[in-house]
Amino acid sequence: MPVYADAGQFYTVLRRVFDAVRERHDAIETFTSSNLVIRLRLTDPVAEVLLDGRQPPLEIFFGERPGKADLELAMTADVLHEVWTGQRKLKDAFFGGQIQSSGNLFLATKLTDLFREAERAYTEIQRTGGAAPDARTGEADPPS
Repeated sequence: MPVYADAGQFYTVLRRVFDAVRERHDAIETFTSSNLVIRLRLTDPVAEVLLDGRQPPLEIFFGERPGKADLELAMTADVLHEVWTGQRKLKDAFFGGQIQSSGNLFLATKLTDLFREAERAYTEIQRTGGAAPDARTGEADPPS
């Protein structure tokens, strides 16, 4: 059974993650000064997240967005969850084919700090119960 029941639940959790990430301007400066746009395409559930690093502050868009990204990463939401919770190594997911990319993969080095911060925030949200689905409502529980 997938970690997320639907895109709405997934977006709720990712909004919390990226709200926390945005608060750490200094930690994500590599990305916000990269002049890059990264698109995450997810399945199970189908969702899309656009990370805009063309200028501070970091902008995140949830849902389909027109335009071209410098790098696109495609995976299931479960793979992203496993990577951010340490259940799967990012390099193993890439080399194992669970993450597909299009665009210049060398640009992914500019994502390192941003993804570390997202992983930190996601782990904290998991720890406080903020990413656990509520079976009654299908929504993520609010953090304690």
